[in-house]
Amino acid sequence: MIKNVKVYYKLTDMNNIYNNLINALRKDDRLVVDNKLVKNKVIELALQLDSDLIKSLRSSNDLEKTFFQKVDDVLVFDKVKFQSFVSNKQFLPDSFTEYKNRIGLVTDKQYLTDNKDVVLAFPYKDCVLEGGQTKEDVKRNEVFWNETLAPDEIDKLLEPKVFTNFKKYDAKGEHSVAEFSTTENLIIKGNNLLALHSLKKTHKGKIKLIYIDPPYNTGSDSFLYNDNFNHSSWLVFMRNRLEIAKTLLAEDGVICVQADDSEQPYLKVLLDEIFNRKHLSTFYIQVRYPDKQLAKAMTFHKLIETVHIYSKTEKPKLYQKSDAYDFSKYCFEIKEIKKPSKKIKLGAYDVEVFDAKSYEIVKSEKPGNHLLKEIWASGKILDSSSTGRFFRDYLDGRFSEDGLGVLYKVYGIGEGSSGFRYITGPQKEGATRGKYYQEVPAGRLDGTKQDDLRAIENYFDYAGYFGNCRHEGGVPFRSGKKPEILIKDIIEFTTTEEDIVLDFHLGSGTTCAVAHKMSRKYIGIEQLDYGTSDSVQRLKNVIDGDKTGISEEFNWKGGGSFTYAELAQANQLFVNKIQDSKNTKELLKVWDKMKEIAFLSYKIKPEEIDSSKKDFEALSFKDQQRFFVSILDKNLLYVPYSEIDDKTYSISKEDKELNKKFYGDK
Repeated sequence: MIKNVKVYYKLTDMNNIYNNLINALRKDDRLVVDNKLVKNKVIELALQLDSDLIKSLRSSNDLEKTFFQKVDDVLVFDKVKFQSFVSNKQFLPDSFTEYKNRIGLVTDKQYLTDNKDVVLAFPYKDCVLEGGQTKEDVKRNEVFWNETLAPDEIDKLLEPKVFTNFKKYDAKGEHSVAEFSTTENLIIKGNNLLALHSLKKTHKGKIKLIYIDPPYNTGSDSFLYNDNFNHSSWLVFMRNRLEIAKTLLAEDGVICVQADDSEQPYLKVLLDEIFNRKHLSTFYIQVRYPDKQLAKAMTFHKLIETVHIYSKTEKPKLYQKSDAYDFSKYCFEIKEIKKPSKKIKLGAYDVEVFDAKSYEIVKSEKPGNHLLKEIWASGKILDSSSTGRFFRDYLDGRFSEDGLGVLYKVYGIGEGSSGFRYITGPQKEGATRGKYYQEVPAGRLDGTKQDDLRAIENYFDYAGYFGNCRHEGGVPFRSGKKPEILIKDIIEFTTTEEDIVLDFHLGSGTTCAVAHKMSRKYIGIEQLDYGTSDSVQRLKNVIDGDKTGISEEFNWKGGGSFTYAELAQANQLFVNKIQDSKNTKELLKVWDKMKEIAFLSYKIKPEEIDSSKKDFEALSFKDQQRFFVSILDKNLLYVPYSEIDDKTYSISKEDKELNKKFYGDK
């Protein structure tokens, strides 16, 4: 019998055991969170042969008979049988994972009220949401989004997968693929989580920049992506992908994740947790003009989106623009008219003191690198500069002893060749601060010191570009498309030529198109087929000499190549057929084929489903779809590379050779 889109197991004879077990477990405070039993903790203690748990199980005759057996008059706990019993989805359905019931900030599984250390917890956090993406403009409902897989259900799901349907694109068009290597520009069609795990064998620690523009979870249908995930599912979805993305990221690499304010505060906390707060910056991007209303009925008009930027290490390699060193403020000269009035020792420094009439400060109208620059010893300078710190520690208030208008000649401070630096005290009554006079650093004179690095700005106004990028790359995209200049600016300060750029929410292909024009290597992953608007078509246009976007700035004339490949589908073929079915009759035809060749969950007995046809037909069509998706073995949605030689999957000889070359196997 089928109920609530799950196979209903006949448990009449087992009710007493279930009830007795639940009552016994509830007496153990370690196993209860928010009045719910925690299944994972129960299994953990059982595998550890926890003495208190075993005592609880022996408190009931039914439980003792079920989970213990006598061996030579010794009572032995059958932990395998117990684990199998508790792992059954029918048992503790509301305790699938210890993170099911609340969203909150926790540490060490204690909520924030109990501990000051903070991490983000959310439903099914310890599970995997394999999921898929769907085009909202074709209105196909995704029935698999909210099915999550517990850790003990994952077997082959995250193993590297087999690639198939290879194509090579260059200036001469489309070709068959003779070689398939990790040095190729690569576009992968298929589930992005599984594709990312396939890359960990070949690209671990090699990706210099990861940029993603994931679904925003806005509840809106204005994007091509299906971003109507509920909050916790979205967090699981992002966490699964960000964790493997971190593995692929180079030690000096950077990941940039774009979002609007629907989820970005939670996203930042999630990124803090995964990347250990290696937070570099947040970019604020204006994406539309104030007078361009998205919908008249909206209370707040969203103009700004964010890009959170993280790294794996404290010092990622960034490439800042520089300005030529400015000599225009070097226009002062200090003349010693008389000898110093005294010589003193301040800390470790020798100091000569000149009274107000013993020196003269002259400002020249012709700046030059032989003159001095005047700097106030105040504000942040008092902490950030060695001269500022000297003033703060030794000269602040000293005018009461030395008088006003005094000049100090301090030896052993400064980058110039003279070996000393001039510092003035307050010049008049009531003043407290002075100035110091800096030589041109020696490295600036001989050219050994680089020009001034320009700080990377964290606000960009791209409103005009977002409004006019629809046809960039020759592929119209209904909405959600990013302008090439945005990706160009990010690539410029995070990579150099030949570095690898990865985007696993590729969409219309902006990231890879820009990387191609900027001579970067790239990998793009996309699950959807956008037809004439997809990334493959766009990159073909780039090779042919696309003139839009950043092409003029980089004098782009065309050229280059990329390789296209798909994850070889197994059960995913049936997921697609189920979702494409229009009615129950079509679904049942799919079911007949599933019984023949699909990989079904080991918990499923096809004959029980066939005998419950009336119950099945009583479900809504959406629930019928969801049921059939739920009974497929999710570990085998795509073909594992470890089973490439299994005849069941019918992988061609040519595909086998290309996969082995890519994965580096002889």
